[in-house]
Amino acid sequence: MAGAYAEETVTVRLPAGAVSLEADLAVPPGAIGVVLFAHGSGSSRRSERNRFVARSLRGDGLGTLLLDLLTPAEGRVDDRTGHLRFDIALLAARLVAATDWLAGEPQTARLPVGYFGASTGGGAALVAAAERPEVVGAVVSRGGRPDLASGALPWVRAPTLLIVGGADEEVIALNEVAMAAMVAPVRLAIVPGATHLFEEPGALEQVARLAGRWFVEHLDAGRGG
Repeated sequence: MAGAYAEETVTVRLPAGAVSLEADLAVPPGAIGVVLFAHGSGSSRRSERNRFVARSLRGDGLGTLLLDLLTPAEGRVDDRTGHLRFDIALLAARLVAATDWLAGEPQTARLPVGYFGASTGGGAALVAAAERPEVVGAVVSRGGRPDLASGALPWVRAPTLLIVGGADEEVIALNEVAMAAMVAPVRLAIVPGATHLFEEPGALEQVARLAGRWFVEHLDAGRGG
């Protein structure tokens, strides 16, 4: 599967306020939706974990947009300080900008949008989903921090799947706190024995399967709405 979509992946630049961001877009023929990836702390669109999940989602008939939420200069600053990865308002605003960009592209304009957030990107994805309730049809968070979305959580309308490793006890507790604040359909899926990065054999495969089923169910149902 890894090479099946290589020829369909294009690197694009999209506007986000005063900056432009790089992203990798791939849309398989007959796609039923497009999933925008919000990477986590200290990561980028080149995250091997997210790229693995993206390949799996394309096999499920979903387009993917792997996005750098920070510019290269901002990334260098964040490598030193670690503060921008927790600027949820900034990250969410850039997800919204990317969502609006997808709506203007012929290849993706008519496709329902999903968000896949990891770590702090999970919080940013939920804030962005609350800002675009008419567009975002599903959210999946992998080892995410939905609690960082705080006041936005009651405004999320997209069905949300929170995937957490069974050994990641602190993050399980934070996800349960976030669930209690949500009114949208929300489910917590725990991958037994997995730690925060899902590095255990078979753990990331389980994440990809869970995410694929969630997006296919909710985005396919929203087509043509």
